[in-house]
Amino acid sequence: METHGPLGTIWVGLGLSAFYIGLIWINSLLGLFLTPLFIIPITWFIGGKKRDLSTPDSQVRSKQQATRSP
Repeated sequence: METHGPLGTIWVGLGLSAFYIGLIWINSLLGLFLTPLFIIPITWFIGGKKRDLSTPDSQVRSKQQATRSP
């Protein structure tokens, strides 16, 4: 059976600590940067639905006709 002694144990402990710190760091960054990529389009979609529900069909048609005529 091979033993590495106390320095090997410390070295492996430092390596594992660095690995898990890096893992937590990258997961934090992914959450920080990926969340807006999903939240912003969802708010556009919800805002568009609310806008469509708040305006009657006659107002929507008049707005469409106003934008189409030169």
